[in-house]
Amino acid sequence: MNEVCFKTLDQKKSWSLKTYEANGGYSVWRKILKGELTPDQIIDELKTSGLRGRGGAGFPTGLKWSFMPRNADVQKYVVCNSDEGEPGTCKDRDILRYNPHSVIEGMAIGSFVMNATKGYNYIRGEFMEPFYRFEGALKEAYDAGLLGENLDGSSVSFDLYAHLGAGAYICGEETALLESLEGKKGQPRFKPPFPANIGLFGMPTTINNTESFASVPEILAQGGQWFADIGVENSGGCKLFSVTGHVNEPANFEVPMGIPFKDLLEMAGGIREGRTLKAVIPGGSSTPVLTADAAMAMTMDYDGIEKAGSMLGAGSVIIMDDTTCMVEALTRLAHFYYDESCGQCTPCREGTGWLYRVLKRIMDGNGKADDIDLLLGVQDKIIGNTICALGDAAAMPVESFLRNFRQEFEYYIEHGKSMVKG
Repeated sequence: MNEVCFKTLDQKKSWSLKTYEANGGYSVWRKILKGELTPDQIIDELKTSGLRGRGGAGFPTGLKWSFMPRNADVQKYVVCNSDEGEPGTCKDRDILRYNPHSVIEGMAIGSFVMNATKGYNYIRGEFMEPFYRFEGALKEAYDAGLLGENLDGSSVSFDLYAHLGAGAYICGEETALLESLEGKKGQPRFKPPFPANIGLFGMPTTINNTESFASVPEILAQGGQWFADIGVENSGGCKLFSVTGHVNEPANFEVPMGIPFKDLLEMAGGIREGRTLKAVIPGGSSTPVLTADAAMAMTMDYDGIEKAGSMLGAGSVIIMDDTTCMVEALTRLAHFYYDESCGQCTPCREGTGWLYRVLKRIMDGNGKADDIDLLLGVQDKIIGNTICALGDAAAMPVESFLRNFRQEFEYYIEHGKSMVKG
């Protein structure tokens, strides 16, 4: 299997500089410092690779890097989004735990391509072990002369800092993250202007996910076509999938894009206790839920999951077996988004509260006949009417849960109890 982000996972002290360099780490960065690679060559390789943003948006990385006005005579920044707040997502913290130097080298390469001399890794507030691992790796990189001013006698300079957030889901949105980095309340900005023009401290900034940066060194070392050939059309390379929920062996798996879902489920040990698969959320809690039949027929890539009726998102696969009450599951999700809404946009601030309260009313046995229509009406008024995607993230699960499992909601309203749990 072609592993990229978890290349060193099976080795002793996989997080150390010694282990990383023994596996070819920093070879691309050293080529850059020797003047053997140009920004255009790197961007071309990334475009060839088909690498798309691994944080959920899926935007082509090479194209994104080309947007930076690299020749503008101003300070420019690269930022890594290691906030990872999406329920079901557990991959980025393990990259920081077990292969932090891949993120450092990926960010350093990005800084060279975009002519940025400063970088920040924004790490979720609860991730203390990953934060300390990354800090330790930073020290190793500085001590080895891989970060700093005029590296190896070249004109290349790059300083990188770790920033610990405070555990707010909204700061996973890139402009809210920038606001937080600046010491302000983490709330999304209006776009345009986009960060590539006006980002951190008002300067051009490029933001990528942890897995995206961690993939770059190996792609450039092996070649963009090598990475593209691992995956399928429109979904190049391999991808980390976090498989959680009702499986026997929940874990992170680095597998080729396009792998059948049924094979990924088998890697996770299958459904727990011999139960039956009921539903799957394939990309994190903000993506539409799928029935078992739809999930078992899909492949794990952008087009395959979209065809099934959902989105790949961050690759956060939540498995639910036949003991799951879908009303209870949706109510729990609705409470999360209600709690995490930053309150800036009225449709999200008010709508998430309505969604949660109506669902809670149903669960309390006080549901009304028109509650399903009310839920659908509220979610429809949220989608597309907020500054950032948190509103959509709260609304999309509602529509898909009601579409695919409507009978459970109708039963709960009529009988005041769960169809599954009695």
